Amino acid sequence: MPTRLHDLAPDHFEVASRRVMARCEELARVTATPGEIERVYLSPEHARVNRLAAEWMREVGMTTRQDAAGNQVGRLGGADLPALMIGSHLDTVPDAGRFDGIVGVLMALEVVRILRPRIDAFPFAIEVVAFSDEEGTRFGKALLGSSAVAGSWNDEWWTLEDADGTTLRQAFLEFGLDPGRIGEAARRPDELVGYLEAHIEQGPELDRRGESLAVVSSIASARRFQLSIEGEARHAGGTPYDVRHDALLGASEAALAVERICRAEHHIIGTVGQLEAFPGAVNIIPGEARMSVDLRGEFDGARDRVWDEIERELYAIMGRRGLRWRAHEIHNAPAVLCAPLLQDVVRQGIVSTLPRGADAPASIFSRAGHDGMAIGAITDVGMLFLRNPDGISHHPDESVSAGDVALGIRALTESVLHLAAEPA
Repeated sequence: MPTRLHDLAPDHFEVASRRVMARCEELARVTATPGEIERVYLSPEHARVNRLAAEWMREVGMTTRQDAAGNQVGRLGGADLPALMIGSHLDTVPDAGRFDGIVGVLMALEVVRILRPRIDAFPFAIEVVAFSDEEGTRFGKALLGSSAVAGSWNDEWWTLEDADGTTLRQAFLEFGLDPGRIGEAARRPDELVGYLEAHIEQGPELDRRGESLAVVSSIASARRFQLSIEGEARHAGGTPYDVRHDALLGASEAALAVERICRAEHHIIGTVGQLEAFPGAVNIIPGEARMSVDLRGEFDGARDRVWDEIERELYAIMGRRGLRWRAHEIHNAPAVLCAPLLQDVVRQGIVSTLPRGADAPASIFSRAGHDGMAIGAITDVGMLFLRNPDGISHHPDESVSAGDVALGIRALTESVLHLAAEPA
């Protein structure tokens, strides 16, 4: 099988890139919040982007279906063959950028467009998957769509509620899905040969290196906690400092401790993204504070050691201030190492875009989570990063250049060709 794309016009990838960028703009207009981009799981906006994705899948010759979890799937190739899955997600955080997840789905469709004339020679089919709920914005649980595909759905999730009190089960029914059939979304390992995903880097490393593309070595392990800190609410004017038990000050000191401890550790990132004080009046000492802690690391063991250190520091802080505290773990995901073979084919794909004699492509550990964290339970995972100027993501200023997208489409296509040429 040929592993290079010599027969394509020189501007082929630029044309494909312009189509991807235009469709990112088209999807950005599908939003629940005027003036911002917001698409959450099992919403009318979710249904609309699935219809668009299905239309674009059929345009490149794929058969399409919406699976039992609301993921949109397209397939090209023999029905009796295992599939190489390529994709990303179409849901967003509130006030999102245009490219996180979305660009990976649209690039996958361009890979199919290029490879369609060759598909009969492939030892596998190609499936493009637009996952439905990577971000976890609506129900507070990330990776719902890919977890269903991985066969790791937890029935306890059915009682999760959104901000309006709608349960996940109710939302399934209102969307037209049958909760009793969720198991039908699951794929068997023997049905797949691997999973590839192109994604913008959600950090500045490629931009700082002045490079367009990178091989992803692994996806971060993650743990998330909700902390509740209890003190005593009293009058702000009448209570001396020596008898105060200010829950907000305890939480603030804890937040600084998270930063200090994590900054001292290599490849561990800690973030306090939520902090609330109660009762929340200007003239009352906060009697309760609630905060989140998000921990990510390249390796599970280092991440867990950092949490143990944070726990020890929290006991010390709360003890000094006469406060009580408790932590509830709401998310725990192990690190996912990208498969050596898929790292290798992605690396070869990137090399095809570089001038002769250029340095080897960068290899970057992903500090952000991706659907591959769930899919890694059933098949090998590989990822390609695209440069994101200044590393801004989960924000309207998130960006990627059309030139880098063109290089990414070529690299991803070459990666698939190299994989197809590998001995079975």
